[in-house]
Amino acid sequence: MPSRSGTSRRAPIGSSMAEEIRAGLARSPKEIPPKYFYDHRGSELFERITELPEYYPTRTEREILDTWMPELIPHLGVRTLVELGAGSGEKARAILDAMLADHSPIVYLPIDVSAEFLEASADRLRLEYSGLKVLPTVADLADPLVLPTALPAPRLFAFLGSTIGNFRPKKATALLRRVHAAMNRGDYFLLGIDLRKDSSVLEAAYNDAEGVTAEFNRNVLRVLNRMLGADFDLEQFRHRAVYNVNAHRIEMYLDSLREQRVTIPGVGAIRFKQNEPLRTEISCKYDRESIAALLEAAGLRLTKWKTDAKEWFALALAEGAS
Repeated sequence: MPSRSGTSRRAPIGSSMAEEIRAGLARSPKEIPPKYFYDHRGSELFERITELPEYYPTRTEREILDTWMPELIPHLGVRTLVELGAGSGEKARAILDAMLADHSPIVYLPIDVSAEFLEASADRLRLEYSGLKVLPTVADLADPLVLPTALPAPRLFAFLGSTIGNFRPKKATALLRRVHAAMNRGDYFLLGIDLRKDSSVLEAAYNDAEGVTAEFNRNVLRVLNRMLGADFDLEQFRHRAVYNVNAHRIEMYLDSLREQRVTIPGVGAIRFKQNEPLRTEISCKYDRESIAALLEAAGLRLTKWKTDAKEWFALALAEGAS
């Protein structure tokens, strides 16, 4: 039977939620940290997004993983996979399959903010994979990575799904420095990157015809209502996603449909003007040169680069730049 271990918890996620929300709403434009998308419902909605025809990143990354991992993983010889922002664990399957090809036991340590979703995903993987020890860990990626000391080496750290794009460059560098600090000599880091391309392709990916992304976007207000007792009226906010060409990033907003006042206990009364935007997410897009520079700033060195045929998405392998 697959190994089983309970979900590890560190500092409570959201212990400073009100302070974070207050700080974000004081900015111009008003902002909400995108990590609050991912309660159980938000995680489920995002999984639906990944299957939409307009949303190319997930299937394109999966194609690269499926073709590259059987070649790369035996060369690396890694025995532990540490996945940041693991979600359902689906992104890791090609890596796990390649790691288990020689039937040696391995460890998978998925890290995410949604405890319920993470544990359900871990249970599913334990049933499907023999020889796999799963150690789900609930943590905020803004915190230092604290890992068990006895993880088999070498280890592969992975941050897939182009999630690095949700961080502004300075915060992305800080996150990658935390990854580097957790790595030992001989460890590797695999990064999924959504590449720069025509704005029409990018905007379609975040404005699907079915409206799932709009529902996902408004779910962050539902999270604030549930966790903080806020009184957001979800029907009074409209989803909008646009590509900022100069900043090379998608920007996702909820626009207030009317002048309104929202009360958030612990934060206060927040006023919105009609059509005022509330920014909920950014998704920065990169090219090879900008990713190499980002990794270098974090003490990492780009060693391998793999893209799909259209060069819409890339996987970057890095090592410590010692």
